[in-house]
Amino acid sequence: MSAPTQTLPEVDTRPEGTETTGDDTPKMFHYVRKDKVVESAVMGTMVVALCGEVFPVTKSAKPGSPVCPDCKKIYERMKA
Repeated sequence: MSAPTQTLPEVDTRPEGTETTGDDTPKMFHYVRKDKVVESAVMGTMVVALCGEVFPVTKSAKPGSPVCPDCKKIYERMKA
């Protein structure tokens, strides 16, 4: 997936929600548009991560949580 040429609104990390560990903890978290996080958490709508992954927001990332490497690369290019 190529990086967008225009700046996207502020993003935040949220759980991917489909791949989990044995204790139902997401394996990695993705960057998604902040304005869509609350809507997804309340309404159950799907969000699209920077990497293209589509999922409903179910949990919040904690400091030190693993982040999707594709989302991280895209986010870093956006900041530049």
